[in-house]
Amino acid sequence: MLKVRRRFSGITQCLVIQGHRVSMNNLNDPPGWNIRPDQQGGGDSNKWNYALIVPMLGLAAFRWIWTKESQKEIGEVKADYDRDLQAVSKDLETKYREALTESRRAAAHVELQLEKERQRAKGYRQALLSQSQQLLEERKQLQQERDTLEEEKLRETEWQLKATAVLGEFEEELVKRQSALCSVLLPRRRRLAMERGLLIRAANEPLATELNMESDLKDIFKNDRYCADLLNTDKRKNGSLMWLYLRFWQLQVTLEKHRRVQESLQGVKPNLK
Repeated sequence: MLKVRRRFSGITQCLVIQGHRVSMNNLNDPPGWNIRPDQQGGGDSNKWNYALIVPMLGLAAFRWIWTKESQKEIGEVKADYDRDLQAVSKDLETKYREALTESRRAAAHVELQLEKERQRAKGYRQALLSQSQQLLEERKQLQQERDTLEEEKLRETEWQLKATAVLGEFEEELVKRQSALCSVLLPRRRRLAMERGLLIRAANEPLATELNMESDLKDIFKNDRYCADLLNTDKRKNGSLMWLYLRFWQLQVTLEKHRRVQESLQGVKPNLK
């Protein structure tokens, strides 16, 4: 270990190396400024001279300065590192909070959208259920209307058959009345009795009343005098006006049937008789 101690006393400067005191220079004795081996009494100290000690002193000073500068730089680097670490930590914390806030906002938005979809799906289910119930009700109503329509059609068919039968009976009685008119053998009172019977039935028969047949029969009895030739044996060839009225009544029955069917389709129940 090298220990250096400088002492300035006047113009003398000494160097102590490993316990030996060595005179470095003497400013009052220029020729003796350098250390001479013959003046030091031999030993290891003879190897040292002024030119060797100066670099060692410079090296020690450089080491001390370098150590101080290194410590200063280390302190500055550490301070910079601490500041950077604090800034990075603060920035990371800020980004973490922003990311957390954004994540919560996104989660809230997704939850809101999910709730909307749930409500929409619920609305769809309710709409489908309501529509299904409505379809069932409509199907039930259509079936009822179909059954009602079938019943109405059956009634109208029955009514038409009945009306046709009634007209057939009037036709048969009119043929007999016209035959009595054209016969020279049957008395007049027989024909008049037939006419009174037809008028009474026309007044009491609902279909005849609806077709206003009573007044038409009076017109026939008054104006239909047509008879076939004397050798005719077909009673249906007698009469002219009565056949026109019979066709007219049949057309009225057909029209009345269509009117009743139309009223049934429109939901208006016909006045069946």
